[in-house]
Amino acid sequence: MSSELQLAPRVLAVASHVVSGNVGNKVAVFVLQSLGFDVAALNTVQFSNHTGYRQWTGTRATAQEITDLYAGLKQSYLDDFDMMLSGYIPGAEGVTAVGNIAKGLKEKFRDVPGKFFWVLDPVMGDNGKLYVAPEVVPAYKALLPYADLILPNQFEAEQLSDVKIVDMASLTQAIQVLHEKFRIPHIIITSVSFTTPDHPPSHLSVIGSTMTSDRRARTFKITFPSIDCYFCGTGDMFGALITSRVREAVEAVPGLTARESWLSDDDVAATELPLARAAEKVLASMHEVLAKTREAMPAVMDRTWASMGADADRGDEKKAHYVKSKAAELQLVTNLDSLRSPTTTFSATKI
Repeated sequence: MSSELQLAPRVLAVASHVVSGNVGNKVAVFVLQSLGFDVAALNTVQFSNHTGYRQWTGTRATAQEITDLYAGLKQSYLDDFDMMLSGYIPGAEGVTAVGNIAKGLKEKFRDVPGKFFWVLDPVMGDNGKLYVAPEVVPAYKALLPYADLILPNQFEAEQLSDVKIVDMASLTQAIQVLHEKFRIPHIIITSVSFTTPDHPPSHLSVIGSTMTSDRRARTFKITFPSIDCYFCGTGDMFGALITSRVREAVEAVPGLTARESWLSDDDVAATELPLARAAEKVLASMHEVLAKTREAMPAVMDRTWASMGADADRGDEKKAHYVKSKAAELQLVTNLDSLRSPTTTFSATKI
C-alpha cells in the first residue's frame, strides 16, 4: 500500500525584498522552502540592497498595492494558506492592510481550530529608538489579538506592552500584559539587553512564553554565545526558522495541531512547550549560520576588493563600509545543513 501523499504546508510571507543580499523575504523564502514549505512572497519593499549599506534605490509598496496583490491571489483561489509570517511593513496603513489579510484568513478558517497560524514580527525599532512613524505602534497594537505568535525585540515589547523593561521581573510583567490584555497565545522576545546573575559574559538570551488557558505566562529562557559582528537579516532568519520549527514541534504532539492557536495543556512545563523546543532548534541553526558567515567574511571582502580593481582605495571609508556590509550578508546557500540539521544544542530553562 502506498503511503499517503504529504503536501507541503502553504505559507504567506509578507516582508521586504532586496535584489542583492539576504534580508526580509530573501531570507524567509529561502529558509522556508529549504525546510519543506510552499511559500508565497508578498513583498512590501523592493530595494536594491538593505539600508545598512547607507545607500540604496527602490520603492515601498503602498497599502493599496499590498491589498491589490492579495486580491489577485484570492481571485485565483491562491489564498489557501496554513500559516502567515509578516515582517517589515512600511507605514501604519500598510500594517493595517496586512492585518486585514491575516484577519480574513482567520475568519476563513474560524470553524477549523488550528488550521491557520499567524506569526507576527512587529518591526518598529531597536535600541530604544523607533525607525517607523509613531502611528505604526497603535496600528500593531490593534492587530495583536489576531496573532498566534509575536516576535518583538525588547524595545518593541516595551512599545506594545507599555512596560519599561529593565530586568527579568519587568520583562516577565511585559509578557504577562501581552498575554492578558491582547490574548496573545505565544510570545518570543528575540533580544534581551540586560544581564542577570546567571548570565555568562558575551552571551545573549531570548525569552519565550506560551500562555495557559487562563492567560498565565509560562516563561523560559535560552542563552547562547554572541558573535562579535553586526549582521542584517537575523530577525528575518529567526522568524522564518521559528515558523517552520514551531509547526514541526506542534506536529510531534498528538492532536495539538487541531487546537486553537496550538495551545498546550496547562500542565505542560515551560521548558517542555513546543515553542521552547522550536526555539532551541532555531537558535542552534542561527548560531551555526552566523558563525560560518563571520568565518567567511575575510574571503568575501578580498573577493569584493579584487572585483573593484587594483586601484581601489582601501582607505576610503565609504567603500570599506560597502565591502564590509556585503561580507556580513548571511551565508545561507552554503550552510543548508545548519538550517536543516544543526548539530549545536541549546537548552531552555524555566524562569
